[in-house]
Amino acid sequence: MNKLPNKKDPMEVLGCSSGHTHEELLQGLPRHRDFYPGLIQQIKKIPEVILRNSGTPFAKKINKMMREVSTESYRAIQFTRTEINNRGVLYGVVLLKHQVIDLVLKYFHERFGSQCIICLYNEHNHETAIMKENGIIRVKKSPLMKVVENLSRDRPLVPYFDDIQFKNEEIFETLYSSQFISERENKRYFKKMIPDKCFELPGMRGGVEKRFRNKKINDFL
Repeated sequence: MNKLPNKKDPMEVLGCSSGHTHEELLQGLPRHRDFYPGLIQQIKKIPEVILRNSGTPFAKKINKMMREVSTESYRAIQFTRTEINNRGVLYGVVLLKHQVIDLVLKYFHERFGSQCIICLYNEHNHETAIMKENGIIRVKKSPLMKVVENLSRDRPLVPYFDDIQFKNEEIFETLYSSQFISERENKRYFKKMIPDKCFELPGMRGGVEKRFRNKKINDFL
């Protein structure tokens, strides 16, 4: 008796994979600074299983581009230092080479958006992106503090924010000082959680983290 042929793709992805689906690539890849429309046509011609398994040099390149986008947005969310004034304007500085500032704004908006305006200045293109309470994003080719000043002028004083006027250094110095135990210092773990490259980000330059190596920022949030 002849066996029925197995029509299942032997390379079918089961469980985890290192790559992305067609849909994920079509949504995420245009955020990369090296994206060009021709990439989409090339991606559509490649079976998804090849993309998900990084089965060709082109697939590896595409998946690397996706990782670069997600890594940049993740690190900006994790390591951006913000301040808030007594008018409910939350502001900070980022360094974003890819088109991900909307993702970072959305993160802060979900945490604070119903209470304040979010302003992020991108050192890469010298633009300040603004997200108001309604979630609409605007971009201005202006310095951060000029935008913050203009937005604050027409907003009422918020007593709650007036009571929490601290500098980033003061906040994280207090947090780390209260938690740090020198006997548990683990430099290898620290470098894994906060790679040296992260100290090139605006919020981490000269930050207190270099003196408090056994904790990652998320532990205190």
